[in-house]
Amino acid sequence: MSSPSVCVVGTDATMVYDAVHNVVASALGELDPSFALQDFTAKDVTASAGESTMPRVLEALNTPPFLVERRVVVVRDAQLLVADEAALLAQWMGAPAPGTVLILAVVGSKAHRLVKAAGEVVEVNVGTRLVDRVAFVKAKMGEYGVVIDHAAAQRVTEQVGDDVARIDALARTLHSIYGTAPLTFARIEPYLGEAGDVPAWDLTDAIDAGDATKAIVVARRMLESRQRAGLQIVAIVQRHYLNMARLEGSDARSKEEAAALLGINAYPAGKSLQMAERLGAERLASAVHWITDADLGLKGAVSYGGKDLDSDLDVTELTVIEILVARLARLSYGARRR
Repeated sequence: MSSPSVCVVGTDATMVYDAVHNVVASALGELDPSFALQDFTAKDVTASAGESTMPRVLEALNTPPFLVERRVVVVRDAQLLVADEAALLAQWMGAPAPGTVLILAVVGSKAHRLVKAAGEVVEVNVGTRLVDRVAFVKAKMGEYGVVIDHAAAQRVTEQVGDDVARIDALARTLHSIYGTAPLTFARIEPYLGEAGDVPAWDLTDAIDAGDATKAIVVARRMLESRQRAGLQIVAIVQRHYLNMARLEGSDARSKEEAAALLGINAYPAGKSLQMAERLGAERLASAVHWITDADLGLKGAVSYGGKDLDSDLDVTELTVIEILVARLARLSYGARRR
């Protein structure tokens, strides 16, 4: 580690602190943590109400190492520091004391002042594309010396879905059991756990593409992951189609104009504008009607049975959702063929 100040930043707290663990281990090397490491949390729950941790952090940063060649100071949840406290750390990073390494953990945006002030930044966010997530899985496994091929990494990525924070713990488990022996997916699968959730846009993209089979697979995956209930899935597609309904017949002609009207980013707004133009008022009215029916069905208007003994899924919930997404996908498919 070449810089005296390192900031680990990301939007997922689990991933940030998994990365901090590795950064601290690298900074310590062979040093005894009992002498070389001082670990703080920005808002220490053990401190008295209103008491700041900053005086102790600054004392640690400015005290020369004792019995070791360097001191490692960690500040967790640094995004919770108030402006004056963050300014003091930024000032120290501008002129760091010799023999001391500061490691900050920021759960949030890389635009944070402390991220910009750090000499080295470790960003742990993962892209939403499959190729980005497969690359992340392979890189994380490599950190722990776990050897897997591309096909196994892709299968792992598909299983964990949106829950990529599980990968660090999985890699540590695999390393403790298999070391550096090459692993097939069959060896990894018993340690993966249940299927993770998938992003909402996986569902809406499948529907917009007119792919009923994929839409059903994605919706079922959402239910099986236990991260989303049927009513939440209905809410996802409801927002999606209501955005289209607002744009249909409006004066919006570009993604920027659509974004201003909807109050969302330009990219998804542009996709909504394209679909609104493709579907038209009549198809959008049908979609909204089906979504309303599904919402009522999940609230007790219909019943197709209780829990399935094999999957533990609610049969009524599953059936209502599958019918809904299949209908919407077929609607999009019909519009594409016009």
